[in-house]
Amino acid sequence: MFKKTSLTLLFSAAVISINAQQSIPFRITKHNNIIVKTLVNKKDSLHLMFQIAMEDASISPDRQRKADHIIFNKDEISEKNTVQIGKFTLNNVRFFDHELTGHEADGKIGTGMFAGKTFKIDYDNNRFEIYEKEPDLKGYQKMMLLYEKGQFFINADNIIDGDKQQEAYFLLQSGYSGALLYSNDFAEEKNLDKMLKVTSEKTFKNSSGESIITKQGILPFFKLNNFVLKDVPAGFFVGKRKTQTVNYFGADMMKRFNWIFDADRQTVYIKPSKHFSEGFYKVN
Repeated sequence: MFKKTSLTLLFSAAVISINAQQSIPFRITKHNNIIVKTLVNKKDSLHLMFQIAMEDASISPDRQRKADHIIFNKDEISEKNTVQIGKFTLNNVRFFDHELTGHEADGKIGTGMFAGKTFKIDYDNNRFEIYEKEPDLKGYQKMMLLYEKGQFFINADNIIDGDKQQEAYFLLQSGYSGALLYSNDFAEEKNLDKMLKVTSEKTFKNSSGESIITKQGILPFFKLNNFVLKDVPAGFFVGKRKTQTVNYFGADMMKRFNWIFDADRQTVYIKPSKHFSEGFYKVN
């Protein structure tokens, strides 16, 4: 779905430290996407969506604001850009061109701005926090984190039928507005088309005229560590043409927790945010 997300990280930060911590404000759209206001190369004011499933940055062909001062080469890559977010400055930022992004965004920015640092996604106060040392972990639960090619995976239990738990890994995907999206393999193996209560179905045609069918079902229970969510919307594909290779833990699920990622990217700490019990986002 998203290209070029695993290339070598080329971010470095030049910031003024206040109590060994930096704070970056963001806003959350009605589609659950995180948006940060940036100034790129001291010229282009862009709203970029935070994409936890990538490291670098990108510009969308559907952007609303001009990005005239990001110069791309023949491979649609732009090196050594500067990105300012308030008082926070990133140097040597790599941008990719023509990558789709979320609603209200001109492009994406990834986890490179937290390179080598412990960072927090604070949904209670709409801000990122970057730490030089371990922050206060009171009230948080520790989880193992799988970090692979610049992407984060977590393990969770899916209660599909009765009290039987089906374990699965999920890619943290803040660009997907919904709650859960299952891979083709998981959906087929667990027979989700019959096991879940289906609430909607849509059929699309690709450029070859092939039908792509997506369904939204309701997962009775979802367990992340000791936290349990009930009646969670879960998407999956059916039919001959399927393209989903991994399970997504989407933005609607992410916002229900505050997250602290260790600098080593092997551990994450979570606790419920103020959004934990809110109604779920309806995927169109």
